[in-house]
Amino acid sequence: MLEIKNLDILISDRYLIKSLSFTLNYSDKLAIIGEEGNGKTTLLKSLLGICEYADIKGIVNFKGNTVGYLEQSINEENLNKKVYDFLFKDNFDYYDKVNKLYNYLENLKIDDSILEQIIKNLSGGEKVKISILKLLLSDYDILFLDEPTNDLDIETLKWLENFINSTNKPILYVSHDETLLSKTANIILHLEQLKNKKECKHTILKTDYNTYLENRIKSINKQIQISKFEKKEYNKKQERLKQIMQKVEYRQNNITRADPHGAKLLKKKMKSLKSQEKKLKNFNITEKPDVEESINFFFEDIEIPKLKKIINIDILELKIQNKILSKNIKLDIVGNTHICIVGENGVGKTTLLKQIYRTLKNRTDIKVGYMPQVYEDILNDYDNVLDFICSENKEDITKARMYLGNMNFTKEEMTGKIQYLSNGTKAKLFLIKLVFDKCNVLILDEPTRNVSPLSNPVIRKVLKNFKGTIISVSHDRKYISEVINELYILDKKGLIKKVNFN
Repeated sequence: MLEIKNLDILISDRYLIKSLSFTLNYSDKLAIIGEEGNGKTTLLKSLLGICEYADIKGIVNFKGNTVGYLEQSINEENLNKKVYDFLFKDNFDYYDKVNKLYNYLENLKIDDSILEQIIKNLSGGEKVKISILKLLLSDYDILFLDEPTNDLDIETLKWLENFINSTNKPILYVSHDETLLSKTANIILHLEQLKNKKECKHTILKTDYNTYLENRIKSINKQIQISKFEKKEYNKKQERLKQIMQKVEYRQNNITRADPHGAKLLKKKMKSLKSQEKKLKNFNITEKPDVEESINFFFEDIEIPKLKKIINIDILELKIQNKILSKNIKLDIVGNTHICIVGENGVGKTTLLKQIYRTLKNRTDIKVGYMPQVYEDILNDYDNVLDFICSENKEDITKARMYLGNMNFTKEEMTGKIQYLSNGTKAKLFLIKLVFDKCNVLILDEPTRNVSPLSNPVIRKVLKNFKGTIISVSHDRKYISEVINELYILDKKGLIKKVNFN
């Protein structure tokens, strides 16, 4: 249904993709994975012919099939529209699709009152839901999904997994949700940038996500072991040959003229050894695998007393723009507790997290770090990457560069403007800021949602071992099971602590 031949994608003088070819058939679920900035979204836009910033060559043949595209976020021009106007062009559209509409509203846990709301007033998860709804109301042949799980509540995530698995429509998608990838993908396209992002590489295999990762790790480890063994054997042979040549050379220098036959034999021997030396130099040792470097992320000397009072809040009504979202919210947190708040989209999780941050941010006995759901809420106050991380102090800049390098920022990204970074790279920027400022209380709104599934295991491990306090909102099931030791559910009636959630 879709055929790609010899696709090249070039930005400035850097290839994101080179000589990519594949076909997409019925029931294919192709997941695009890779680190931030490697071209996943650019690939989707390039295939659709809507990428204005890249030089694209190759053949893209949809064979007459229509394509529905779910973007990462709703365009600015649509944010001031009512949901109804966003979904339908005219009444004919509405009446033609009304049965399908209410079926999907129920599946996506959306109240029909949302149809009259302005899109910009919706929560992040609600915006994703209506984007999915708009896509599903049209009968497209092929679906392109760019981060379809962002901000979705857990029940909707499960519905989305079931939808992807049950439809026979081919789906090409980008996702950082490892659970979704594990349960839905049957083809993996892995995009990598090597040698300080100067070379690109892609791997495409018809397999599930878990098998791909397992085989990749085995292959890398095997190649490393072979390379080490061959290098060791090469050095042994080289040293042995060197010793023999030194002995022959010594005998040559000390042989007398009275033994011409012996001198002739030694000369012949040396010729043979030099021939062996030449062959040895031409021996090709298996190279270590050329793969993208993993991130290196850690907190230094962070600890908080287990019984230290962090926060004790009692909110009678949780509101946004005079709308009551929830009531009677009580939360008491001490020490190095790691908590996560879950709940349906639109119930006020982000609003609650913002209120917690406002309550804590001016405390002098703790160091609070905040990672918002909308990065621009904070990043819009900064122009360049280093401006956000640190002051102009030379020592601070050196340290900041080290942290940025550990997170695989290039020199250009380190000194560049924040506005040009991908969402995933911005997420890493916030994590670096938390480390640089030595925060011992982290307030995190969906900390893993824009970070690649290859980096997320590293981040989860670091946060799990974090000896400070974590107050977070997340729908990442692996994050919840690995990092969190207290889980709370927020609904219209309040905040409820859940027991035995893993």
